[in-house]
Amino acid sequence: MDRVEPEKDYEIYKQLLYLWTKENPIKTSKLQILLLANTLLLVAVTLNDGFVTKNWALYLGGTLACFVWALSIGRTSLFQEIWQAKLMNLAARHLEDSRFQVHHHQEELEKISIFLRAMGGISSKYYLLGTPLLLGVLWLCLLLYFSVF
Repeated sequence: MDRVEPEKDYEIYKQLLYLWTKENPIKTSKLQILLLANTLLLVAVTLNDGFVTKNWALYLGGTLACFVWALSIGRTSLFQEIWQAKLMNLAARHLEDSRFQVHHHQEELEKISIFLRAMGGISSKYYLLGTPLLLGVLWLCLLLYFSVF
C-alpha cells in the first residue's frame, strides 16, 4: 500500500467524522422544536375551547407539521448513517491504524453500567423518527374524529 494513501484516507476520515458528529445537535434541535411546536398547538387548542370541531385547522396543522418534521429528521438521520458507513469502510481498510478506530467503542461500552447502557443504547433514530410520527398520527386522529368534511 502506498504511504500517501493512509494519510489521504485519514484526512477523509476526519472530515467524515466531523460531518457525522455535526448531525447530532441538528437532530436534537429538530426534536426540541417539534416538542415545543406541539406544546404550543396543545395550548392553542386548550385556549380555543379544547378538543372541539372548530379546532380542525389546528389538528390539520399539527398533522402536517409532524409529518414534515419526520421527513426532515429522517433526512438528517439518513445522512448520519451515510457518514457512518463511509467511516466504517475506511476503518476496515486500516485496521492496524488506531486513528481510524476512534468511533469504535465496544470495549469501553462494556465498562459502563448496565442501566446507562440500557437507557443510552436505544438508537436515537428510533425516537427521533417515532416521536413526530406518533404525534402526527395523534393529530390526524383528532382531525378525523372532529372532521367537518
